[in-house]
Amino acid sequence: MGIRRLGRPTGYNYPTGLSVATSNNTVDYLVVAGGAGAGAYIGGGGGAGGFGIASGFVVTPSTNYTIVVGAGGPGGINPGTQASNGSNSGVYNTSTSIWSTGGGRGGGYTGSLYAAHSGGSGGGAISPAYAPLNYIGLGTPGQGNNGGLGGTVAPGLQSGGGGGGAGGVGANVGPVGGNGGPGTSSSISGTPTTYAAGGGGGAEGPAIAGTGTPGISGAGTPNNSTGGSGGTNTGGGGGASGYAAPGASTGGTGGKGIVIIRYAGSQGATGGTITSDGTYTIHSFTGDGTFATNSDFRTANTAYSIN
Repeated sequence: MGIRRLGRPTGYNYPTGLSVATSNNTVDYLVVAGGAGAGAYIGGGGGAGGFGIASGFVVTPSTNYTIVVGAGGPGGINPGTQASNGSNSGVYNTSTSIWSTGGGRGGGYTGSLYAAHSGGSGGGAISPAYAPLNYIGLGTPGQGNNGGLGGTVAPGLQSGGGGGGAGGVGANVGPVGGNGGPGTSSSISGTPTTYAAGGGGGAEGPAIAGTGTPGISGAGTPNNSTGGSGGTNTGGGGGASGYAAPGASTGGTGGKGIVIIRYAGSQGATGGTITSDGTYTIHSFTGDGTFATNSDFRTANTAYSIN
């Protein structure tokens, strides 16, 4: 019987043993669309931009992904123009299409009445005392929530409903104007941050207007005034303006959106503002750009375990 020679097992590293390489070509992403503008003249709050978040998304080495960051919609002006929806944010190329929908504008009056619009989150409605178009804007399932109804705040005083947020619906009018819906917090940037809150409804005369989320979405205002604006790169909705004759009023502008991509390990791509929290490499896009994976993306993000 001859001598049988055994070779070393594949991957054997003397003297430590076997190493097992686990490919990691996936990323986590946050895509927040632009928040909507709020209505004028006792208008409804602007809906938040759509909020999309996921983990384990597979990317390809040596590939460019176009990043679009949606703008916030302008608020309505009385007299003048109606509010606008926010713009979509996304990550895409020929094989990938990830989008969040811009927020829906708040209802209002600008010389003619207009209803709230649907969007990532829907806009709040104007009071039915001033408009038969007391329709809330609807949110997009999985991205946001509906706006709230307008109505009477106090005898003879009206308010608009709150814009919807990623974390809940916009409030209907009650003892105060409709508050904006709450946003949703994420730590994907390395710091817990709230995104996509809805704007507050505007109020008539001295009535109390609806609130937003400070720094994220705009508060509604009473009298002739300008509603608060959504925070930059938060996707927050604008706050609506009130009315007390004579004078003009302007709804607040929605906040611009944001796109954040992160992955475990060392840097394996370019694009955006690049940071690290010690575990993840993070690419933050506050404007349009390109996320470009390196040819060694898998290698740069490979985890090794020694047996």
